[in-house]
Amino acid sequence: MSDLNRKWVYLIILSIIWGTSYILIKKSLLGFTPVQLGVLRIIIAAILLLILGVKTLRGITKQEWKWVAISGLVGSFIPVFLFAFAQTQIDSSIASILNSLVPLFTIIVGYFFFRITFNRNQFIGVIVGLLGAILLIYIGAEINPEQNYWYAGLVIMATICYAFNANIIKSKLYDVTPLGIAVGNFTIMLIPALIIVPFSGVFEDKVLEGEYFLSSLGYIIILCVLGTCIAKVMFNRLIQISSPVFSVSVTYLIPLVGIFWGVLDGENFILPQFLAACIIILGVYLINKQKIK
Repeated sequence: MSDLNRKWVYLIILSIIWGTSYILIKKSLLGFTPVQLGVLRIIIAAILLLILGVKTLRGITKQEWKWVAISGLVGSFIPVFLFAFAQTQIDSSIASILNSLVPLFTIIVGYFFFRITFNRNQFIGVIVGLLGAILLIYIGAEINPEQNYWYAGLVIMATICYAFNANIIKSKLYDVTPLGIAVGNFTIMLIPALIIVPFSGVFEDKVLEGEYFLSSLGYIIILCVLGTCIAKVMFNRLIQISSPVFSVSVTYLIPLVGIFWGVLDGENFILPQFLAACIIILGVYLINKQKIK
């Protein structure tokens, strides 16, 4: 299969996996706190990845380890906790839609930190997408007054982290295998996660004997295997065979999957929210209409 066809296959599979991740996070939070969810995701994913590809660490040079560590921090460690905390207050479907801001921030981060230029359409796309996000948050706060939509800012912070990660992998880690990047990321992340876990309360009786402990742990394992291990390797490969902006265009399709699961789970989703989501996706479309120089 050519790289042209392969990148589209990766894009579709990633959109299904990551679009489902938001409902899995929501279900995992029934039995765990955001901190507990975060450290368990990191530890389980790190163990699985080390079993699969510990040998790939030999191919990472001393100079590349610095960027592997930074990539792990901004691409996985920080977003894992940001999304967990955000979804204690906002619906999973809204989190999946706000994740569509990643291509917008990829353009901004690429311009200011990686000297990647952008054209007028892409600038308009950034503005349109940000306006759509503001509208989506405003409407959500109006129809769900019991939810604290300031927490949507945590999702936006996570999308900025993803934007940095996409540019780092493309510009600094192009010689490292996709599996090597993922294993290296989680090897570094495992250290702070193991430090945090004794203070998280995850081994307390009220957690272990909780009504949702086993089901939530099962959702976390699925999240780790699909949403972290498999998807992480595929995404790293997608960046290498395409471009940072194309790779994060997976956010075109993620909201469709996220909304589907959210509505199925009883979340409110009205027409104005759908229109706001379309505005965000329009912004992403304008950014991708012409490739970055």
